[in-house]
Amino acid sequence: MQADAFNGYNDLYWANRKPAPILEAACWSHGRRKFFDLAKTGEVPIAAEAVRRIDELFAIERAINGKAPKQQLAVRREKSAPLVTDLEIWMRQQRTLLSAGNDTAKAINYLLNRWAAFTRFLDDGRVCLTNNAAERALRGVAVGIRNWTFAGSDAGGHRAAAVYTLIETCKMNDVDPQAWLADVLARLPDHPASKIADLLPWNWKANQPQNSAAAA
Repeated sequence: MQADAFNGYNDLYWANRKPAPILEAACWSHGRRKFFDLAKTGEVPIAAEAVRRIDELFAIERAINGKAPKQQLAVRREKSAPLVTDLEIWMRQQRTLLSAGNDTAKAINYLLNRWAAFTRFLDDGRVCLTNNAAERALRGVAVGIRNWTFAGSDAGGHRAAAVYTLIETCKMNDVDPQAWLADVLARLPDHPASKIADLLPWNWKANQPQNSAAAA
C-alpha cells in the first residue's frame, strides 16, 4: 500500500487492487466549508440553506459520538439518511437554477460529484463524518515537513512514519507518548515477540499500576 501511495493515490482505488480497493469516505467539513465561505457574506441564501441542512447532520453526529459503530449506524439510518436524501434532491433542484460558473454551483457539484463517498457513513458505523481528527494529527508533521528531506533514505522515511503513527496513537488513547516510548524501548530487548501486542498504547495503558489500582 505504501508503494501505491507514493506513486499516486488513485492507484489505491483500483478495482483490481490487492487485497481490495480502498473505499473513499469524503469529509463533510470540506463539503460544508465551500458553502460556509459563501454564506458568511450574507448574500447567498442557497449556500446558507446548505449550511443549515449539513449542520443538522453534524448535530446528529454529536449526539451519538462515542457510541458503538452498530449504534451509530442505526441512528444514522433512522435520522441522517432521510436528511441526506432530501439534501441531494434539494441540491439538484438548486443546481438547475445556477450557471455552471457560479460559485454556489461549484460547491454543489463538489458534493454531488462525490456523492457515493459523502454518503458512505450511512452504510458503516465506523466511518466518521469528517476527517478533522486525522488532519489535526498531521499538523505536527506538516510543520516539520522540510525536515523530512533529511530522513536519509526511503527506509528512514518509513521508520519516521511508523514512529509518528505510534505517537499519534498514544495521543488518541490518552497516553503520554514520551512515557510510553521510554518504557517500551527499555522493555523491548527482553520482551517476548509473541506478546508484542501487550506494548501497544491502549494495552500498555491498561496495565499501568495506577490504572490497575483504580480498577480495584
